[in-house]
Amino acid sequence: MTMNVKFLNPFVNSAHEILSLEMHETVQRGDLCLENGLYLTDDVTVIISLIGAVDGTVFFSMSKESAMQMASVLMGETFESLNKLAQSGIAELGNVITGRASMKLAEAGYEASISTPSLIIGKGATISTLEYPRLIVPLKTSMGSMTIHLALREGLKISLKTPQLENPKNFEIPNL
Repeated sequence: MTMNVKFLNPFVNSAHEILSLEMHETVQRGDLCLENGLYLTDDVTVIISLIGAVDGTVFFSMSKESAMQMASVLMGETFESLNKLAQSGIAELGNVITGRASMKLAEAGYEASISTPSLIIGKGATISTLEYPRLIVPLKTSMGSMTIHLALREGLKISLKTPQLENPKNFEIPNL
């Protein structure tokens, strides 16, 4: 199974927009590659899932130093450690990039919901994306590198609106 390359550009463009416009960084993209094997986490990995017309998982991985630098710029304060506030900033960075990418995907007819971000801290944890191959997008900035791993495939094209159920006609609430 191969990943649909049309899912790539919304993520690359969104990451470029956020890093360059919001964080005032020059972003350079490295060579893309496709991997089918296990993913070994870097020092810091943000994980966000997509469900809908696009299904799968996105990983944003970086070194601890890059994470602290990016969190410092994003949060407007210097972090000497990857404390809870720095972790929150990095998780939100992944969330904002994925949120913007999901809006671009929806404009192209691929509406999907995204999960709240999760963070894995520590190098070398093994994650299997099962049959989903990962398209790997390395990005370099003056703050350090971030690698985006896209393990996505086309899902069901369904409306994500919550169905509304009517109350039963003879539904009474007992007096308490």
